[in-house]
Amino acid sequence: MVVLEFNMKIFIIIPAYNEEKNIKKVVNGIKEKFPDFEIVVVDDSSNDNTYQEVKKTGVIVLKHIVNRDQGAALQTGTEYALKKGAEIIIHFDADGQHRVEDIEDMIKPILNKEADITLGSRFLRKKTKVPFSKKFFILKPAIFLNWFFSGIKLSDAHNGFRALNKKAAEKIVISQDGKAHATEILQEIKKNNLKYKEVPVKIIYNKYGQGFFDGLKILKDLFFRKIF
Repeated sequence: MVVLEFNMKIFIIIPAYNEEKNIKKVVNGIKEKFPDFEIVVVDDSSNDNTYQEVKKTGVIVLKHIVNRDQGAALQTGTEYALKKGAEIIIHFDADGQHRVEDIEDMIKPILNKEADITLGSRFLRKKTKVPFSKKFFILKPAIFLNWFFSGIKLSDAHNGFRALNKKAAEKIVISQDGKAHATEILQEIKKNNLKYKEVPVKIIYNKYGQGFFDGLKILKDLFFRKIF
């Protein structure tokens, strides 16, 4: 095993809801590759054994009393990490779709002062195979909507894999509890004039992920925020 050394306090935040089948493998995979990183799982009031499975790994687990969705879980984890002195914070999914091997590439632009925040992209690496219906009926419209609401045009949308330095983590406040938080983060990047960079990542599709009606809910949340 090759152990990578980073002279910074790095936290990985994993929002989890009903991920008892995946979460232990995800956490242990990160621990093996990056033993010095602090891992924080935010159990968003799961009704399965997610909490118990995380406890077996020995990492920090925070628990929402009621289910609030992914955006709220990320905010909870980020606030905790900042209080503990985090210098870099990584958002990482609990379902096994993100690869541990890509974490180092996500961190490098921050370490090199090229970016305050990095955003993972499926479309910068040609080898990533995205299901046709997801690519053209969900992700492509989402990319346009992200640009419409934030003024930032990216090659991907709602990936969920990102890394933030302390400045970005302190400036970006997630108020969208649901999936619309991904677009809200772009709005915060624009508002706070943060440096950002897309990084190619590979996504492992073990389940479909967000569907058409999830997209409609995101759109509703974004319009509500823009109006009010």
